[in-house]
Amino acid sequence: MEVILVKDVKGQGKKGDVVKVSDGYARNFLLPKGYAIEATEGSKRKLTEEKAQIQKRQQQEKDKANKLADKISNLEVNLKVKAGDNGKLFGSVTGKDIAEALKKQHGIEVDKKRIVLDEPIKNTGEFAIEIKVYPEVSAELKVVIKEE
Repeated sequence: MEVILVKDVKGQGKKGDVVKVSDGYARNFLLPKGYAIEATEGSKRKLTEEKAQIQKRQQQEKDKANKLADKISNLEVNLKVKAGDNGKLFGSVTGKDIAEALKKQHGIEVDKKRIVLDEPIKNTGEFAIEIKVYPEVSAELKVVIKEE
């Protein structure tokens, strides 16, 4: 019997997959528990339409993310912080500080978790910081840290 999985089922497949299972497994487990629906021509057609809509929406989000990444790549964020001798900062500059400065200076809101810093910045100077805008799209932001 062919069924369309409504939820991920271990050993069978992921949500949205059309799988062939034994009749008893389908009738006694998958269908009553709500893990699957019977794969009729109508339900298969509906599934392909839903997949097409999801793919279209994901492509639109990716295009939007690419535009944002291009915009961010051309920007520069300036931060003024207190520093001691030899340009060593009192404290450090974190992803949160960079996100707030980006919003304040350019009006672009980015989640601090998407800013990739191996470790907080502890010196003055220019830095190229990676920002993950979308799963496969990232931008490089120029951050200039100056002494107050």
